[in-house]
Amino acid sequence: MKPSVILYKALPDDLLARLEHHFTVTQVNDLSPETVSQHESAFARAEGLLGSSEKVDSALLEKMPKLRATSTVSVGYDNFDVDALNERRILLMHTPTVLTETVADTMMTLVLATARRALDVAERVKKGEWTGSIGPDWFGIDVHHKTLGIIGMGRIGLALAQRAHFGFSMPVLYNARRHHPEAEERFNARYCDIDTLLAESDFVCVVLPLTDETRHMIGKAQFERMKNSAIFINAGRGPVVDEQALIAALQSGEIYAAGLDVFEQEPLPTDSPLLTLPNVVALPHIGSATHETRYNMAACAVDNLIDALNGKVEKNCVNPQVAS
Repeated sequence: MKPSVILYKALPDDLLARLEHHFTVTQVNDLSPETVSQHESAFARAEGLLGSSEKVDSALLEKMPKLRATSTVSVGYDNFDVDALNERRILLMHTPTVLTETVADTMMTLVLATARRALDVAERVKKGEWTGSIGPDWFGIDVHHKTLGIIGMGRIGLALAQRAHFGFSMPVLYNARRHHPEAEERFNARYCDIDTLLAESDFVCVVLPLTDETRHMIGKAQFERMKNSAIFINAGRGPVVDEQALIAALQSGEIYAAGLDVFEQEPLPTDSPLLTLPNVVALPHIGSATHETRYNMAACAVDNLIDALNGKVEKNCVNPQVAS
């Protein structure tokens, strides 16, 4: 008999067929208590769980006594109680490699759109305000040859450094838990402490996962250390930044502008001051949102679950120690 799995995210037909070839699949809309209660027997016998953007915590795991592996269609896994998974020796699989280039593209888009005020002036054109030669109130600032600071030199940080160095001749500073020889050799990136990076960078780009250590890592003190002309970019996780401190820094002119793809609360509340500030570019968490990348992420997640339930945990596992 095939192992049973719960699928809580829609998949393309071919990927669903691949999953169904290996498993008995129960599709649900979400992981709410109501849904779990409605499909109680399916959750009770499930050995695998696949989806994204839902909380997987102890309360859910208690309803899934046979669960052996979870697979998230994302690189981030802050929706998962990893300690609870470890206690029950449940594998957590994710998709850390397939979205790297696309998210780096998004970050560079934010750098350019914010510096050149692309969305603001494009909207003014649509409103019919372009009636002659433009003046300084339409101008942005240069990107090329400016200093780019990257907080978090993982795969995405490395891809961003490549774009900045080769595409825009930007000096690159970075801060991470350890030195990154590849970044230093390929892109002449310079490792420095956070305070130095904040003080010297024209663009401060955050590419960090959300953990207890990184929550509100960027707040009032950090914005005060940045140049008044600096642009802040975040496409990692929203709660890494104290959003109220960011709003205050933007309103007071402590920093020049911000380009944001992630927020403390998503979707962004309609009454957020970030939506009314002219020096903010706000995107709806589109970091990996291309047709190609989202398909590849889903395909990777399906393969991850197949491998995990077949005892082939060789890559993409957050907690491989539980397999031993």
